[in-house]
Amino acid sequence: MTAPLGFHLDASACIGCRTCVTACKSKNALPAGRDYRRVVEYGDGSWIPDPEDPTLLAPSNLFAYCLSIACMHCEDPACMAACPTEAIQQRPDGIVLIDSARCAGCRYCEWACPYGALSFDPSTGRMTKCDLCADLIDAGQEPWCAASCVTRALEVGPMDELRARHGELDALAPLPSGDQTRPRLVITPHRDAQPAGRGSGDASNPERDLR
Repeated sequence: MTAPLGFHLDASACIGCRTCVTACKSKNALPAGRDYRRVVEYGDGSWIPDPEDPTLLAPSNLFAYCLSIACMHCEDPACMAACPTEAIQQRPDGIVLIDSARCAGCRYCEWACPYGALSFDPSTGRMTKCDLCADLIDAGQEPWCAASCVTRALEVGPMDELRARHGELDALAPLPSGDQTRPRLVITPHRDAQPAGRGSGDASNPERDLR
């Protein structure tokens, strides 16, 4: 049996450049306003008068980090469970795919996904999402998001190998707890990372809900 595939995200290396977003958009020929991958910026803190010179401002508890996220190809995909037409299926290697011929466009999967990973295509009335570049995986190549990452913050590989090298952490604020769907994701945390569900900060670009 093919080992399930997943992502390693090194949040300490991600600089929020969005090259992965652009690469994914190019690979999938996505129009403006639709993205399968996005970068969430998370942070907190403020600026206060400098104690030594009140005419200047000094940082107070400032922190920020970025998380590149897309479909997590979860072990227990909420989208697949919510689909009434069984259009969403999971391959033996863990890749979650949508059969457009069976998709009714009801958007139940979109509402069910805690990562906001599914995207409705108004031109076809069907749902779409990241397929982990399944065509490239089948050809023994690397998905474009990982291949394009300038800091090598994204990596795709067998989950057992990724966990052996990078640990078991699968969520940081503002991501939801991994207990919901068991995402195939391992995160190397940023030095200022905060726990999922207990972070003090806010996402500065919440294009879609994370819950």
